[in-house]
Amino acid sequence: MDTMGTRINKYLSEAGVCSRREADRLVDAKEVLVDDQLAEKGTRVFPGQKVYVKGKLVSTEDQNVLLLVNKAKGIVCTTAKDEGMNIVDYVNFPVRVYPIGRLDKDSHGLILMTNQGDLVNKMMRAGNYHEKEYVVRVDKEVTEEFIQKMSRGIYLRELEQKTRPCKVKKLSYDTFKIILTQGLNRQIRRMCEACNYRVRDLKRVRIMNLTLDGIPEGQYREIKPEEYKELEKLLRHSTSTPKKVPGYKKPNKNGRMKTNKYKAK
Repeated sequence: MDTMGTRINKYLSEAGVCSRREADRLVDAKEVLVDDQLAEKGTRVFPGQKVYVKGKLVSTEDQNVLLLVNKAKGIVCTTAKDEGMNIVDYVNFPVRVYPIGRLDKDSHGLILMTNQGDLVNKMMRAGNYHEKEYVVRVDKEVTEEFIQKMSRGIYLRELEQKTRPCKVKKLSYDTFKIILTQGLNRQIRRMCEACNYRVRDLKRVRIMNLTLDGIPEGQYREIKPEEYKELEKLLRHSTSTPKKVPGYKKPNKNGRMKTNKYKAK
């Protein structure tokens, strides 16, 4: 992903419309629109914007795409064709897109889909600490003790890992919201089970600055230019590859950490 957008002449060149020099000439001749605004030299194109040359829409096949999808329960976040109701076929967008991360089949709410690999890596990398917010309904009263336990982090035996501290707030008798900065497998359900609670409903309502507002369940929309500009600010210092920590190695099969030993000189 070009985190500062794509210059209009480069955009048209990469789309196969014309050379960059010819693109500049078309801009000077006022033949290029970005959405409903005349383009100027230096204009940048962001995902969600439409570009027209001489009144003709430039093919979306060559555009970066980022969709906000309000996933319904029962939809599987996979590209696998052998899944009965996979999200790629369900959305059926004209450009090939794939989900950023996962949302359980039994959960619903916001899932993002894109054709930008680097964007996926930056948003999903746990070391970047990007927020994801959920509203969760459980099978009994949400107590202060439960809120405190969840907030401090829960040790998950199945994963041999303690979750990061997170923000948790009670919303009603049996409902709370939780903001995570990591995405372990079925994390919220596992955390609740560790506290002897069962999840009855789990809905993701926000990923970073992107929310479900105005998107009916089962529908989607493209990201708005102003949302993308805010997103790029949040991603500015994010990495798409893991950050190396001196002296750290991945856990071995027994879950034990190995550290490099430094000899004194």
